[in-house]
Amino acid sequence: MNVLVTGGTGFVGAHLVKALCARGDVVTVIARRPALAQTLGWGPDVKLVRGGLDDETALREGCRGADVVYHVAGKIAARGVADFMATNRDGTAKVLEAARDAGVRRFVHVSSLAVGGPTTPGHPIDEQRPPQPVTDYGRSKLAAEVLVRAMPASLPWAIVRPPLVYGEWDRGTLKIFQFVRRGIAPVFGDGSQELSVIHAEDLAQALIAAGTAPAAAGRIYFAAHPTTTTTRDLVLAAGRALGTRPRIVPVPPAVARSVLWTVGTIAYLAGRATLLSADKAHEFLAPAWTCSSAALTRDTGWRAAIDLETGLKRAANWYREMGWL
Repeated sequence: MNVLVTGGTGFVGAHLVKALCARGDVVTVIARRPALAQTLGWGPDVKLVRGGLDDETALREGCRGADVVYHVAGKIAARGVADFMATNRDGTAKVLEAARDAGVRRFVHVSSLAVGGPTTPGHPIDEQRPPQPVTDYGRSKLAAEVLVRAMPASLPWAIVRPPLVYGEWDRGTLKIFQFVRRGIAPVFGDGSQELSVIHAEDLAQALIAAGTAPAAAGRIYFAAHPTTTTTRDLVLAAGRALGTRPRIVPVPPAVARSVLWTVGTIAYLAGRATLLSADKAHEFLAPAWTCSSAALTRDTGWRAAIDLETGLKRAANWYREMGWL
């Protein structure tokens, strides 16, 4: 098929483009910095369109002739809710408009578990639970979902909400490895926060399933590996991938909130976006972020194949080969 990927030079997008090329799809990527594509190992047949979510001309060029649009681009760090909304909501609106006008046959929107909201240990949420976002990021992704679901029947859509995504090319996971390599790893709270995770390669396959399976049209899905972990166990698994055992340093909630407020305030005053802010305390200190992928498996046959130990070892080896560690 002919497909368009927004955010194709980002972490998740890079894995998706690789998987689409392996299928034999004809891939177009919209990217603000096309030069990044040279570092991602794609084949020469990937078409690059320079532009962003605010570039109507680029979006319309990218959507022209596309069967499926995979909307991966988004902002995970911002100075505030207005900044998040400008990209995650308003940018999505522009992509939807271009896709609708081009007669695209399926629009796959990459959302987030942040829309579903936190839960309690042992009780993963599914698509039946109403959205309960607790951060500005989650609220901006929910706003984007509302726009997607409002599309006319002429533009069939599917929404995929991944939890924590890790793997090669991810600088978020890299920070965990960097702490672990130093022999010390801070965790918010006591490290018992329960997490669903997914390797980016598995997520790419989940997105393709949502973009191609007839039963996925008009559906919202979570996509995660069925085995959950905790923040403490995630750090220890990263240590095993590096052949070391770090010392876990619990950060009490009161201290965590103070640190997050301080870092967020400094970043705001400096005019910089940051993943660490007072708003994120609602996320970092929640008891659990877990979800079930049963619906996606039922409708498409997709299942996550990469367990955490294997995925972290792959990521660690890749970071070393690339000189990131």
